[in-house]
Amino acid sequence: MINLRYFAGLKEQTGVSEEQVDMAGHTVEELWQWATEKYPDFQSGAARLAVNEEYALPTDVLESGDIVAFIPPVSGG
Repeated sequence: MINLRYFAGLKEQTGVSEEQVDMAGHTVEELWQWATEKYPDFQSGAARLAVNEEYALPTDVLESGDIVAFIPPVSGG
């Protein structure tokens, strides 16, 4: 199982802060596609995904036990 964590506005869109999915062996891009199908309010490319606290590439393959964070864009001043 892959542990998903949602932050800020993405947490509000999903209605949960965490969930688990069975996507071991899939790519980060496939996970993003799954998430945008499940949560249509997600805007394509509007979040970065980090796997085990490191930003991930779309081609990275997920392993059981990974923690994936969906991180929305951040602005500051």
